[in-house]
Order: sequence, then C-alpha cells, then structure tokens
Amino acid sequence: MELRRLGRSDLMVAPLVLGTNVFGWTADEKTSFAILDAFVDGGFNAVDTADVYSRWSPAGAGASESVIGNWIAQGGGRRDRIVLATKVGSEMGEGMKGLSAQYIEQAVEASLKRLQTDYIDLYQSHRDDPDTPQDETAKAYERLVKAGKVRVIGSSNFTPERLKSALETAKALGAPRYESEQPLYNLYDRAGFEAGLQQLCIAEAVGVIPYYGLASGFLTGKYRSEEDLAKSPRGRGAKKYMDARGMRILAALDQVAAAHSATPAQVALAWVMAQPGLTGPIASATSVTQLDELMGSARLKLSADDLEALDAASASA
Repeated sequence: MELRRLGRSDLMVAPLVLGTNVFGWTADEKTSFAILDAFVDGGFNAVDTADVYSRWSPAGAGASESVIGNWIAQGGGRRDRIVLATKVGSEMGEGMKGLSAQYIEQAVEASLKRLQTDYIDLYQSHRDDPDTPQDETAKAYERLVKAGKVRVIGSSNFTPERLKSALETAKALGAPRYESEQPLYNLYDRAGFEAGLQQLCIAEAVGVIPYYGLASGFLTGKYRSEEDLAKSPRGRGAKKYMDARGMRILAALDQVAAAHSATPAQVALAWVMAQPGLTGPIASATSVTQLDELMGSARLKLSADDLEALDAASASA
C-alpha cells in the first residue's frame, strides 16, 4: 500500500482515510468493529473521528470515540496498526466548545478516556475559534505534544487566511504547527478549497484530508431522483446536489467507471486522491461490503483523459 507523509510530520498514511461519524449512529458497535478490522486488514491505517460524533443521533456526542476505544481495547495490537485522528472544538454541550487552552486540556482528557489510549496521533481543531487568540491555542497544543498526549496537530474548516495566520503564529512561538487541514472537498464541492486553500497547503506542505469525499453519498450514484433520497438516513444530505451540474458529474463518473470496471464511488475518491496537494479523502462505510468498494479506490489509477473528463463535467457554470 502506498503511504503518504502527512504534511511535514512523521505520520505516514494510506491514501484513503476511514471516516467514523457513522459509528454508534447508522453503524452499530458490532458492525463498526468489523469495518475497522477489514480496514486495517486491507492495508489502510488512518482512522478519523471527533469528540462531537454523533451528537445529532440518539447515541450522542462521544459515541464514535467510545466505539473506537472499545475496538482498541480488544487488544491484538490494534492501537499500533492505526493512525488515530480526532478533533476538538465543536459544541459538545452548554459552554463546551472552542479552542481555549482550558477547554482543549479538558477535552483531550475526555477523548483519551473514550478512545482508551494514552495518545492521539493527530489532534485537530474542528473549526476555527475567532474568540481565542491563536497563540493561546498553539501553546496549549505545544503542552500536549510535550506531554506525549498528542503527536501531531491539524486544522479543519479553516479559511486560507486563518490557516496562514495559525502557521505564522506557531512559527513565531517555535510551537508545533498544523500539519494537516481537513476541508470540504469532492468533485461537486470544489470552489471553497480550490480558491486559495489548496495553493497555501501546497506551498506550506500542509497535508490535506478532505471530508465528504462522496458528497454525502451523492457521488456513489445511489441518489438520482427524489425517490432515492429515502434509501438512507443520510439521503437528505444528497438532495442539494441533485441539479443539472450534479447529473453531469454522475454521467461522467458512470462513463469513467465503466471504462475501468469500477464504481462511481471508486472513481470519485480516486479523483480526489489524484489532485495536487491531497493526502487522501475521508470516506465512511456502514458495512464491510461498502468498505470493500471504497478501498478499491486506492488501487484505481485514472488517466489524464479520465481526469480531464471529470474536471470538465464538474466545472462550475
């Protein structure tokens, strides 16, 4: 399996990251364990979660981390086989959010307990916190790294301006810098990342692990009509993509997939993997069968003509 360096860190990750926002929500613990086992057995290693997953579900915030922690606790060297990434900053409850030093130090202990581990490989700021000085956040992360509780830090949902400022702040302080950014990015959602953030990440050698690599499942081709939206609890998230441009993208995915005996989902993820500066997209699965399909994307090599066709179909009007 090809491994890619995450930013300038020592972390090496396979080009597909397992998203676990579905753990404890649309994937129960038994299914989640099977998915994790199949993922690492398939040669992949990066597992991404967040303390807030899945606050929107009956399981509540912390559910995903708890499921992963229970999987790790089974032993068998599971912890050593994964690069474990989680996040801090999204609202967990009344007053429980942000990137203040006090809150980060409180939140990391809760995450470590749920994950049943002594350290987090990649600890990410889930979203920017304009109310906390960036030097305060940087110093808090520095203390966690020095204490061995965190190996590397990253950001998520940052604007180019704020990420640049955070990198400059860390450099001035001699503190650990963000080695990765987690933006929204896929064949449909391109404008935000490509409008400056991509070039900054390339210039500063910041790894990129985008979320919603399949646009809430739309790019799997499963949702092609209003009736299809009822196929999954996540179906409503795909509705916004069902316009003329979205249908153009699906047609191009179908064409390229047919030429490679692949699926639209595999092609969509392989397209992200092929973009400049990308470390690897995040994708989630609710079954081992679905995961097997997603893992096939890392073995798919798209030609220049394939990439051109997908770029043309997904170009903004």
